[in-house]
Amino acid sequence: MSAKKVLKDWLFKAYLGKGVVPVGLVELHRYFAHNREGINFFFHKEDDYIVAKSSNFRYGSIITFAQTKEELDEKIQDAILTAFGVPSSYSQEAGIHKVSQDGELVYASA
Repeated sequence: MSAKKVLKDWLFKAYLGKGVVPVGLVELHRYFAHNREGINFFFHKEDDYIVAKSSNFRYGSIITFAQTKEELDEKIQDAILTAFGVPSSYSQEAGIHKVSQDGELVYASA
């Protein structure tokens, strides 16, 4: 993630203050409360990249890619936040985490 995006997201969070959260964060928590199975991602190799694509996201598809599995984990979490319009500075409040990995990645929210 670029330093410019991180700075912009943190400034957005500072502007809103501690008592206010983006609407997308509320929508994200509602989505995971109603869809307990999480968001499944299948991944495959293309050239030098690992490509991950969601298979059960109700609002379409989430697609991202990275060169390593560690980087892919970060990018999937950021892509989920982006799908709900949540700045990355709220990643801790979102609580998105990997649940399992059996040929697919499953992500849920705390």
